[in-house]
Amino acid sequence: MMRNFTALLLLLCCVITTPAHADDLSPNPVVVMTTSKGDISIELFPQKAPITVKNFLNYVNSGFYNGTIFHRVIQRFAVQGGGFTADMVEKPNRDAIINESKSSKLRNERWTVAMARTDDPNSARSQFFINMRMNLNLDARMGRDGYAVFGRVIDGQNVVRDIAISKTHTVNYMSDVPVEPILIISTKVK
Repeated sequence: MMRNFTALLLLLCCVITTPAHADDLSPNPVVVMTTSKGDISIELFPQKAPITVKNFLNYVNSGFYNGTIFHRVIQRFAVQGGGFTADMVEKPNRDAIINESKSSKLRNERWTVAMARTDDPNSARSQFFINMRMNLNLDARMGRDGYAVFGRVIDGQNVVRDIAISKTHTVNYMSDVPVEPILIISTKVK
């Protein structure tokens, strides 16, 4: 009886400590975004959203985000950036990517990072947003695409909160633009 219990305990320990996939052994990439308000560290999920992560990393590694701003800030909802300069000029983008909101099954929870897009689900390019609350209404549902989550803020939540409470105004056709530009100075893979 004791031998069977010991064997069962050993088997349970192996099951609990053995990862489900070999990919689970490698750490997820982390991008450090240095902003005029401080640093934000974003863990990426390439196993869940490979196309979206590759797209984001292409922009990071090319230096595209350097000199862009957080151009849309809605308190208790989201902060959006990655497409406009401080002069509110949109930077030229790469091709749009396929929306992975359904296949990844990642949720738009607080502190997650997702791709911004137009009404066309497959229109995401460089712009991203950080969810400031549980925005589950942005998830994919039966018959409707959502906004593809590809990472989460793991450090610098205080910086994101500071961005989220910025005073905003309307510039040309865009509302919710911070009065004081919040610059993305640099992005790099840690």
